Amino acid sequence: MLIRLVENIDINEAYAYLETEEAGAVNLFVGTVRNHTKGKAVLKLEFEAYEPMAIKELEKIALVAQQQWPLYKVLIIHALGAKQPGEAVVITGVSSAHRQASFEACQFLIDELKKTVPIWKKEYYEDNSVWVNAHP
Repeated sequence: MLIRLVENIDINEAYAYLETEEAGAVNLFVGTVRNHTKGKAVLKLEFEAYEPMAIKELEKIALVAQQQWPLYKVLIIHALGAKQPGEAVVITGVSSAHRQASFEACQFLIDELKKTVPIWKKEYYEDNSVWVNAHP
């Protein structure tokens, strides 16, 4: 498994990690910064984490996914720091023999990440900024 907290996400690196000749499916979810929320323009997001705990939680989620679905590889990469609209901030990905397992596992990874991993985001608008809950 590949678990990382990084400054910038490299989507090509993520896909290259997941490729394997045994896999009939590679599934990547790429979360990006939206330029709006609740009717307000978003100028940027800033991500912070309690890194040792975040890595442990990400590893735990990846292990659960590997136990629940027949996966070849699993990755979770999350960016920290300031990010502009359009930038990638999180990738979850898996490779498996069949697409059903890859779709289900990939969704599980991002859903669990948002529920349990201590990564926080602050949204910056033209008139103010707020820390927001990861759960919409």
